[in-house]
Amino acid sequence: MLRNDAGGLFAKSSEIILDNYWKYPLNRPMLTDLEKKIITAIQDDIPITARPYQVISESIGISETEFLKTLQNLCNRGVIRRLGATLRHQKSGFEANAMTAWKVEEDRVEEVGQKMALFREVSHCYRRNPSSRWPYNLYTMIHARDEAACVEIAGRLSRATAVTSYKLLFSRRELKKTSMEYFPNGDEDG
Repeated sequence: MLRNDAGGLFAKSSEIILDNYWKYPLNRPMLTDLEKKIITAIQDDIPITARPYQVISESIGISETEFLKTLQNLCNRGVIRRLGATLRHQKSGFEANAMTAWKVEEDRVEEVGQKMALFREVSHCYRRNPSSRWPYNLYTMIHARDEAACVEIAGRLSRATAVTSYKLLFSRRELKKTSMEYFPNGDEDG
């Protein structure tokens, strides 16, 4: 779920994964010119508005309905596997963030993840396989004014879900955030 309700915190829709499109060139799904235009359009910053897809669809000369129908079709066919947001936390006034690793019973991961994802301070929530040396299987990215606030928020998450085994990993510096760019010149070969 892409939440764009946090005052412009989610300003990018650029993390688009075109599943298997580039891996297997001989088996590529055929894309129409319109589909390529839509993929190109959703790579850039999304407008911070109640109806961002309407603004984007108008910019490429189609209706919002046609845009959404085509986008859904790309998802249904597995061409687009995921749309993600990039949080620009420094621009949003957050000075601290912490990737929080949680050790959650496997039969509770879905339930706990759903609860944690509802917290406004959480921008990402996902499951990863644990290992013998790192038993954590659920991760949240928490954003706050300072590190003490991140610790407090993690405590609230813990109390809300009854998950008590977790580690906060604070960001010390940000590396450049970039995403794959598909069809930069409007051609199928990139």
